[in-house]
Amino acid sequence: MNSPQYQGPGPYNTPHYTAPVPPVPSPRKPSRAKAWVTHGAVAFVALLIGTGIGSSGEADADGKAGASAKPGPTVTATATATATETAKAAPAPTVTKTVTAKPKKTEKPGPPSTFSGDGEYLVGEDIAAGTYKTAGGDGSFGCYWARLKDASGEFDAIIANNNLEGPGRVTLNKGEYFQTKRCAEWKKAG
Repeated sequence: MNSPQYQGPGPYNTPHYTAPVPPVPSPRKPSRAKAWVTHGAVAFVALLIGTGIGSSGEADADGKAGASAKPGPTVTATATATATETAKAAPAPTVTKTVTAKPKKTEKPGPPSTFSGDGEYLVGEDIAAGTYKTAGGDGSFGCYWARLKDASGEFDAIIANNNLEGPGRVTLNKGEYFQTKRCAEWKKAG
Protein backbone atom coordinates (compact mmCIF):
# COMPACT_ATOMS: atom_id res chain seq x y z
CA MET A 1 0.00 0.00 0.00
CA ASN A 2 1.24 3.35 -0.88
CA SER A 3 1.24 5.91 1.78
CA PRO A 4 1.12 9.55 0.99
CA GLN A 5 4.37 11.35 1.26
CA TYR A 6 4.70 13.74 4.05
CA GLN A 7 5.85 17.16 2.98
CA GLY A 8 6.22 18.84 6.25
CA PRO A 9 3.77 20.79 8.34
CA GLY A 10 1.10 22.58 6.45
CA PRO A 11 -0.34 25.94 7.29
CA TYR A 12 -2.47 24.48 10.01
CA ASN A 13 0.02 22.03 11.30
CA THR A 14 -1.44 19.31 9.18
CA PRO A 15 0.54 17.07 6.88
CA HIS A 16 0.75 18.39 3.32
CA TYR A 17 0.13 15.99 0.47
CA THR A 18 0.91 16.72 -3.21
CA ALA A 19 -0.14 15.05 -6.41
CA PRO A 20 2.50 13.33 -8.49
CA VAL A 21 4.16 15.71 -11.00
CA PRO A 22 3.93 14.68 -14.68
CA PRO A 23 7.26 14.34 -16.52
CA VAL A 24 8.47 17.43 -18.41
CA PRO A 25 8.49 16.79 -22.14
CA SER A 26 11.91 16.97 -23.81
CA PRO A 27 12.43 19.53 -26.58
CA ARG A 28 10.73 18.46 -29.83
CA LYS A 29 12.86 16.99 -32.58
CA PRO A 30 12.34 18.59 -36.00
CA SER A 31 10.42 16.60 -38.55
CA ARG A 32 12.38 14.58 -41.11
CA ALA A 33 11.15 16.72 -44.02
CA LYS A 34 12.33 19.90 -42.35
CA ALA A 35 15.72 18.28 -41.62
CA TRP A 36 16.14 17.28 -45.29
CA VAL A 37 15.30 20.77 -46.50
CA THR A 38 17.67 22.40 -44.02
CA HIS A 39 20.56 20.02 -44.69
CA GLY A 40 19.94 20.15 -48.45
CA ALA A 41 20.01 23.97 -48.47
CA VAL A 42 23.24 24.01 -46.45
CA ALA A 43 24.86 21.46 -48.78
CA PHE A 44 23.77 23.41 -51.88
CA VAL A 45 25.16 26.70 -50.55
CA ALA A 46 28.43 24.93 -49.67
CA LEU A 47 28.57 23.53 -53.20
CA LEU A 48 28.12 27.01 -54.70
CA ILE A 49 30.82 28.47 -52.47
CA GLY A 50 33.22 25.61 -53.29
CA THR A 51 32.57 26.00 -57.00
CA GLY A 52 33.20 29.74 -56.78
CA ILE A 53 36.46 29.22 -54.91
CA GLY A 54 37.57 26.49 -57.31
CA SER A 55 36.84 28.45 -60.47
CA SER A 56 38.44 31.65 -59.20
CA GLY A 57 41.80 29.89 -58.83
CA GLU A 58 42.00 28.63 -62.42
CA ALA A 59 44.51 30.35 -64.68
CA ASP A 60 45.33 29.89 -68.33
CA ALA A 61 48.79 29.46 -69.85
CA ASP A 62 49.38 33.25 -69.73
CA GLY A 63 48.56 33.38 -66.02
CA LYS A 64 45.27 35.21 -66.52
CA ALA A 65 42.55 33.86 -64.26
CA GLY A 66 39.34 32.89 -65.98
CA ALA A 67 40.53 33.87 -69.49
CA SER A 68 39.99 30.39 -70.83
CA ALA A 69 36.81 29.70 -68.89
CA LYS A 70 33.92 28.56 -71.01
CA PRO A 71 30.45 29.83 -70.24
CA GLY A 72 28.54 27.25 -68.23
CA PRO A 73 25.11 26.89 -66.76
CA THR A 74 23.81 29.64 -64.49
CA VAL A 75 22.65 28.38 -61.09
CA THR A 76 20.28 30.37 -58.89
CA ALA A 77 19.49 29.26 -55.33
CA THR A 78 16.77 30.60 -53.10
CA ALA A 79 16.75 29.53 -49.45
CA THR A 80 13.51 30.13 -47.58
CA ALA A 81 11.41 27.62 -45.71
CA THR A 82 12.15 25.33 -48.68
CA ALA A 83 15.16 25.28 -51.02
CA THR A 84 14.55 25.86 -54.74
CA GLU A 85 17.14 25.13 -57.40
CA THR A 86 16.90 26.53 -60.93
CA ALA A 87 19.47 25.79 -63.61
CA LYS A 88 19.38 27.45 -67.00
CA ALA A 89 21.75 26.45 -69.76
CA ALA A 90 23.45 29.36 -71.47
CA PRO A 91 23.21 29.25 -75.27
CA ALA A 92 26.27 27.81 -76.94
CA PRO A 93 28.46 30.40 -78.64
CA THR A 94 28.34 30.50 -82.44
CA VAL A 95 31.73 29.97 -84.05
CA THR A 96 32.25 31.09 -87.63
CA LYS A 97 35.48 30.21 -89.37
CA THR A 98 36.32 31.73 -92.72
CA VAL A 99 38.40 29.56 -94.99
CA THR A 100 39.94 31.06 -98.08
CA ALA A 101 40.14 28.55 -100.88
CA LYS A 102 43.43 28.47 -102.68
CA PRO A 103 43.01 28.77 -106.41
CA LYS A 104 44.07 25.79 -108.44
CA LYS A 105 47.29 26.23 -110.28
CA THR A 106 46.60 26.71 -113.90
CA GLU A 107 49.27 25.56 -116.18
CA LYS A 108 50.63 28.24 -118.39
CA PRO A 109 49.50 27.65 -121.88
CA GLY A 110 52.44 25.96 -123.47
CA PRO A 111 53.30 25.70 -127.09
CA PRO A 112 50.59 24.18 -129.26
CA SER A 113 50.60 20.44 -129.94
CA THR A 114 49.23 20.80 -133.49
CA PHE A 115 50.40 23.08 -136.25
CA SER A 116 49.96 23.61 -139.98
CA GLY A 117 52.09 21.86 -142.58
CA ASP A 118 54.15 24.84 -143.79
CA GLY A 119 56.66 26.85 -141.76
CA GLU A 120 59.72 26.82 -139.51
CA TYR A 121 59.10 26.36 -135.73
CA LEU A 122 61.34 26.56 -132.63
CA VAL A 123 60.65 23.44 -130.56
CA GLY A 124 59.73 24.30 -126.95
CA GLU A 125 58.62 27.83 -127.86
CA ASP A 126 56.55 27.71 -131.06
CA ILE A 127 55.57 24.03 -130.75
CA ALA A 128 55.86 21.49 -127.92
CA ALA A 129 58.60 18.86 -127.90
CA GLY A 130 57.50 15.27 -128.61
CA THR A 131 56.60 12.89 -131.43
CA TYR A 132 54.35 14.24 -134.19
CA LYS A 133 52.53 12.51 -137.04
CA THR A 134 51.10 13.74 -140.34
CA ALA A 135 48.87 12.23 -143.01
CA GLY A 136 51.53 13.09 -145.60
CA GLY A 137 51.60 15.55 -148.47
CA ASP A 138 48.88 18.09 -148.99
CA GLY A 139 48.21 16.74 -152.47
CA SER A 140 50.45 18.83 -154.75
CA PHE A 141 53.87 17.29 -154.30
CA GLY A 142 55.39 15.22 -151.46
CA CYS A 143 55.75 16.38 -147.85
CA TYR A 144 59.22 17.63 -146.86
CA TRP A 145 60.35 18.00 -143.22
CA ALA A 146 63.72 18.80 -141.63
CA ARG A 147 65.06 18.91 -138.05
CA LEU A 148 67.60 21.77 -137.78
CA LYS A 149 70.31 22.79 -135.24
CA ASP A 150 69.62 26.47 -135.91
CA ALA A 151 67.68 28.79 -138.21
CA SER A 152 70.72 29.77 -140.30
CA GLY A 153 69.45 28.04 -143.45
CA GLU A 154 72.89 26.41 -143.99
CA PHE A 155 73.15 22.85 -145.22
CA ASP A 156 75.21 21.73 -142.17
CA ALA A 157 72.35 22.89 -139.81
CA ILE A 158 70.27 19.84 -140.89
CA ILE A 159 70.08 17.11 -138.19
CA ALA A 160 67.62 14.89 -140.15
CA ASN A 161 65.16 15.31 -143.04
CA ASN A 162 62.79 13.32 -145.27
CA ASN A 163 60.37 13.52 -148.22
CA LEU A 164 57.11 11.69 -147.43
CA GLU A 165 54.72 10.25 -150.00
CA GLY A 166 52.28 9.04 -147.31
CA PRO A 167 51.85 9.32 -143.52
CA GLY A 168 54.94 9.87 -141.40
CA ARG A 169 56.27 10.53 -137.86
CA VAL A 170 59.10 12.62 -136.45
CA THR A 171 60.40 13.16 -132.88
CA LEU A 172 61.32 16.75 -132.02
CA ASN A 173 63.56 17.82 -129.12
CA LYS A 174 63.46 21.11 -127.24
CA GLY A 175 65.78 23.74 -128.71
CA GLU A 176 65.73 22.34 -132.27
CA TYR A 177 64.06 23.99 -135.23
CA PHE A 178 61.52 22.09 -137.32
CA GLN A 179 60.92 22.97 -140.96
CA THR A 180 57.96 21.60 -142.90
CA LYS A 181 56.74 22.21 -146.51
CA ARG A 182 53.59 21.00 -148.33
CA CYS A 183 52.54 18.66 -145.47
CA ALA A 184 49.11 18.04 -143.96
CA GLU A 185 48.59 19.23 -140.36
CA TRP A 186 51.06 17.84 -137.79
CA LYS A 187 49.49 16.43 -134.59
CA LYS A 188 51.32 15.41 -131.42
CA ALA A 189 51.22 11.63 -131.00
CA GLY A 190 53.26 11.20 -127.82
